[in-house]
Amino acid sequence: MQKEIDELNRQLQNASAHEILTYLLQKYKNRVGLSSSTGTAGQVLTDMILKIDPNAYIFTLDTGRLYPETYDVLDATNLKYNTKIAVYFPKESSVQELYRTQGVNGHYESIEKRKNCCYIRKVEPLKRALKDVDVWITGLRSEQSVTRQQMPLVEYDEKFKVIKVNPLIAWSEKEVWEYIKEHNVPYNKLHDQGFPSIGCAPCTRAVEEGEDIRSGRWWWESPEHKECGLHTKH
Repeated sequence: MQKEIDELNRQLQNASAHEILTYLLQKYKNRVGLSSSTGTAGQVLTDMILKIDPNAYIFTLDTGRLYPETYDVLDATNLKYNTKIAVYFPKESSVQELYRTQGVNGHYESIEKRKNCCYIRKVEPLKRALKDVDVWITGLRSEQSVTRQQMPLVEYDEKFKVIKVNPLIAWSEKEVWEYIKEHNVPYNKLHDQGFPSIGCAPCTRAVEEGEDIRSGRWWWESPEHKECGLHTKH
């Protein structure tokens, strides 16, 4: 597998995001899946991939605690591209057990409880979403946080047993917004209200000018812990 990863990194290292998506769809066909939280990078990739293949597999995770504006942009995206982004939900029994053991907002009490909530609402549903996928495309960018600075363009994800590709890994926030404006891509209106990164409502707040773009996510935790488990090694 590492040989395949090395070859993909070699072939795609100087390719544009559009070229990367085109190559992956041609090589792996319907075994490619794009995950999008409907954030700006995910919206850019959604626009790109659907222009290459209108039937491309795109999915999102509905944790049950999203902002109303997130559902608005999901609907707007489906309408604009005449598509139906697949939605995966947490298991009802798991959420009920979560509430029973740590309450509605127990995630504020410790990193362990917060990560348990993230596992039930995001990690387990993602496993189901990737069940028939060989190549997982994400909107990760290296400048987003300290936990993402060393991520490569292509890697093998041991947790989910898929090839993981980050076509926008070198893009800046400015480049993302330039693409959105130029191509009239739907975006979450919370971005206009000081939310550069948007997740679950209880775990996301607006940020002040000059703050890190992910400082509004799990703001009560230190930066090295600010991942939900989707993009960590363990």
